[in-house]
Amino acid sequence: QVQLVESGGGLVQDGGSLRLSCAASGRTFSRYAMGWFRQAPGKEREFVATISWTGGSPYYADSVKGRFTISRDSAKNTVYLQMNSLKPDDTAVYYCAAAIGASSWYKGGYDYWGQGTQVTVSS
Repeated sequence: QVQLVESGGGLVQDGGSLRLSCAASGRTFSRYAMGWFRQAPGKEREFVATISWTGGSPYYADSVKGRFTISRDSAKNTVYLQMNSLKPDDTAVYYCAAAIGASSWYKGGYDYWGQGTQVTVSS
């Protein structure tokens, strides 16, 4: 069992930056692939980024590539999402998720989810 708690969301201006954190409980955190997803009002939850359990193979949605960076610190049981050059279209609730299997863009491949943190980008 893994419990995930996101933090770091907030209100930022167009072009600004935020760093989201996702703290995980459980001694087997280092064996889980981790992902970030987001859901804007009235839209489906969509993939943002994922990273393997080794910390390698980061993969991003085209919409955030070059602006967002996913990383993990297994010693701290934490995964991060550094978000730069934020745009109003990035406004959403951001969720982290853990997968027992391989890292994936597919939300159905994740076994545990956090409660989400709101990110609002003003124009």
